[in-house]
Amino acid sequence: MVFSSVVFLFFFMPFVWTAYHLSWKKARNALLLLASIVFYMWGETGGAIVLLISILFNYLVGLCLDAAVRGDFEKRGVPSPGGSSGRNNTPSRSSKALLAAGIVGNLGLLISFKYTGFLLANLDFFHWLPADPAIPNGIHAPIGISFYTFHALSYLLDIYRSDGTAQKNPLNFSLYMAMFPKILAGPILQYRNAENQLPVRNVSVEGFASGIHRFIIGLGKKTLIATPLAGAADKIFAIPADNLSSAVAWLGILCFTLQIYFDFSGYSDMAIGLGKTFGFRFPENFNYPYISRSIQEFWRRWHISLSLWFRDYLYIPMGGNRCGTARHLFNLIAVFLLCGLWHGAGWNFIVWGLWYGVFLVLERTRFGMAMASAPRFWRHLYALTVVVIGWVFFRSENLPYALGYLKAMLGLGVGDGTQYYTTLFLDREVGLALLLGMVASLPFAAMWTAALAGFAERSGAPARALSFGSAALRAAFLSTLFLLSCMSLAGGTHNPFIYFKF
Repeated sequence: MVFSSVVFLFFFMPFVWTAYHLSWKKARNALLLLASIVFYMWGETGGAIVLLISILFNYLVGLCLDAAVRGDFEKRGVPSPGGSSGRNNTPSRSSKALLAAGIVGNLGLLISFKYTGFLLANLDFFHWLPADPAIPNGIHAPIGISFYTFHALSYLLDIYRSDGTAQKNPLNFSLYMAMFPKILAGPILQYRNAENQLPVRNVSVEGFASGIHRFIIGLGKKTLIATPLAGAADKIFAIPADNLSSAVAWLGILCFTLQIYFDFSGYSDMAIGLGKTFGFRFPENFNYPYISRSIQEFWRRWHISLSLWFRDYLYIPMGGNRCGTARHLFNLIAVFLLCGLWHGAGWNFIVWGLWYGVFLVLERTRFGMAMASAPRFWRHLYALTVVVIGWVFFRSENLPYALGYLKAMLGLGVGDGTQYYTTLFLDREVGLALLLGMVASLPFAAMWTAALAGFAERSGAPARALSFGSAALRAAFLSTLFLLSCMSLAGGTHNPFIYFKF
């Protein structure tokens, strides 16, 4: 089941909302957890067993780790976690051992399902395996395993660092791990930011309406922009790289550049909106990344919750930028290497991560100083060029195809491209989606809000009248957007969210 489906929109969510808000507060978490399990098992029955194993394992390790950390405080005669920050506490061997066991258990589960085939294939390539090894092909990784693994690691690390305490209530902990708005593709909600939200929440009428508003915006992004562009991008990336003309190759990567943004940011908008309707505050995940004028800025605007996770749980513990220059640059490369590997088990994803790591290193040298003093247009063009080339590695099935695709973009392919023309892929629907995507990539909503506030101040118009007019326009826009999205769903084909496979 996905957010952008008829079953979810007209059956699942109306039932869950009604049952949730009519039930008494103490029963709401149980109801929401039950809905989350049904949601997950709708299309991932086998994977639900892996999820339940992960929940049970981390719940038990979390309780033991919390007890060990509290014991460390008591031995030193300092306030226990919750009374003051535990950053000054020196963890004991038992605390370290429990944390290590938790990390190994979570990463072991993730590696087993997601990276076994990749690792064995590469070991076989270097002839480090016995003759004719049985290498598994196409092991099915449970949907969302990368996301709920990072939630589990956040839980254990926050307990270890005394940024949170273990959930004694197994229902609340299970809800943190399996909450259906975020389990499949985030945003990644760090445990220390979720701990106080889990026991009980209040939902105001304004908060519920705001959540619906955000959900409809995300639905429109997915159905009206991302899905049409996905059709064109999939067709072009299915063509052998040698047969691509430069124009078709550029059309394909432009479609994918906008597709992945509106697909993933659309999902995040829907998840954040759904969270609001249940009283949860999920972190923002996107902030118009394609207006960036550097790669540093891009990663402050793209998949923000993942960037913050790597910063808080890997980059800073490795020393961050508080160490020598060489170590600082190594930390950047290492973090983005792992970021690429987190996205997929393939050399193209590793290269994609290293690609960004290299430019983040360059931006901390004289190259970065030169770019910072360049005109805004050239900085923007530089950042977009790096991002678009990076998406070639991300979208391609493997590294050789990505290199061939880049050659085609540069007009260096061996094929003449006469078999394929842009008109085969650029129909009216795709053209409109490209236009809408380019416009919606810019912060016009914020500009409109600022312009409206300025008009109200200059004109002296009654605030109530302006508020009513703005609300009426918003309602008309959202109603139209929802209607068009439903029409697109009724007449289109199923197109899953890109990040489900991660």
